Amino acid sequence: MTRESLAAPAPGITSGARRRTLLEIDDRAARAASVFLAAGLGEDDSVALLLRNDFAFFEATQAAAKIGAYATPVNWHFTAAEAAYILHDSGAKALVAHTDLYRRVAGVVPPGIAVYLVPTPPEIRDAYGLDESSAENEWGLPEWEDAIAGAAPLTAAPPPPRLSTIYTSGTTGNPKGVVRRAPTPDQLAHLEVMRRRWWGLGTGEPTTVLMNGPMYHSAPNSYGIAALRTGADIVLQTRFEAEELLALVETHRISHMHIVPTMFVRLLRLPSGTRARYDLSSLRFVVHGAAPCAPAVKAAMLAWWGPVIYEYYGSTESGVATHITPEEALRKPGSVGRAMPDVRIAIVDEDRRPVAPGEVGEIFVGSGNVPDFTYRGRPESRAEIDLEGLVTCGDVGRLDEEGYLFLCDRKRDMVISGGVNIYPAEIEAALIGYAGIKDCAVFGLPDEEFGEVLHACILPADGFEALDPSGIRTFLEERLARFKIPKHFEIVDDLPREDSGKIFKRKLQAARS
Repeated sequence: MTRESLAAPAPGITSGARRRTLLEIDDRAARAASVFLAAGLGEDDSVALLLRNDFAFFEATQAAAKIGAYATPVNWHFTAAEAAYILHDSGAKALVAHTDLYRRVAGVVPPGIAVYLVPTPPEIRDAYGLDESSAENEWGLPEWEDAIAGAAPLTAAPPPPRLSTIYTSGTTGNPKGVVRRAPTPDQLAHLEVMRRRWWGLGTGEPTTVLMNGPMYHSAPNSYGIAALRTGADIVLQTRFEAEELLALVETHRISHMHIVPTMFVRLLRLPSGTRARYDLSSLRFVVHGAAPCAPAVKAAMLAWWGPVIYEYYGSTESGVATHITPEEALRKPGSVGRAMPDVRIAIVDEDRRPVAPGEVGEIFVGSGNVPDFTYRGRPESRAEIDLEGLVTCGDVGRLDEEGYLFLCDRKRDMVISGGVNIYPAEIEAALIGYAGIKDCAVFGLPDEEFGEVLHACILPADGFEALDPSGIRTFLEERLARFKIPKHFEIVDDLPREDSGKIFKRKLQAARS
């Protein structure tokens, strides 16, 4: 056996049975950059991506960066009208889309946008129950593969890179596009250092990343592109499924992963025999954020996977603000950590006055090492969330005496019942500890007497379809103040959710209001 045969394969991206090396990805991105230039795109323009996690997502993002343009992912769960809003608002001059997703928006794409179609690959078709016709280009539009094959690689030195423009859900109205200034060299260097600390990427050690969250979301997007740019080997999980995740970790010797708390819950719901079947010893740095994690869930995961689970807190607007190690998480259950270097955190009341340690208020965050941003076309909205250089995304929480941050909920999800502020995330964290509950969503419904009352939609675990609401109520009364107990418990067959596992709580609320 030769030395060459013992060498590790070149880093790349794996999706199902397909694989492409990072060198091939970069070459194709350089060719795609030439395609974009020929289509009239340049610095500060927008390239919309209506793609599931696939090679083309990485290639188009890198191609946009090579010409100083912004990659703008579009949530592919959106209706045609919602997607059309993003295409118009972002000023997109090009759209790269999977064929099955393009079918939904074909009639609303603004005129003048250059469209490039990517045939939906077989592993994605299988995961979503799509037939082969979903991969067909029935419109005769240019295909991504052909456009790249016919272009020469762009060799000009790239301008300062732009970060992806992510559209946030916002507290009211239409989503807003977060557009960051191009980072300075010092800011780029700081980001590289922080990525090593936040996510364990770029340390120089061999790294194999599992991507299991949709990259139209801010956190998976940042994580996936950081993994690409730091030379990690990347494995794409086409659609999150708990046992398949364990199998992928064992098969590919996954070392790094970004995950969300809902996935933890689904993993913990697997039978003990299933969980014990897989070798997870390759895991070194599993990071989670995006939503509060119930302390009991975090403790159970640490007991199972060991001290490899790190957590951070941040937002599309603020960037990463805090970080907590596995050891700290056990000492400070429920905390998302302390401020990162050069990050300032303020907790303020309704009048934006600082509150004392331990008191709950709105969270404002700022860092001089993260490029500033504006909302595309909405400078007034940017001004509304500013407090002396700090910004808020509407989260509510508290800082303890040691500076550890604890989240309560989103301000927009807060329920005011009888004049009392109630945070559904706390109730959901308690509910998920009930043996018969697989998942849940708590929200407020209008009430003439109290203004709002709490309503809980509960998805039973397998074998617990006949859950008794009175038993659930008794369970909560032992753990929560009485005013936090939902007035209504509704057992449901399903909870509408995104692929990340995030529940579409607004849909549940609207259907019951």
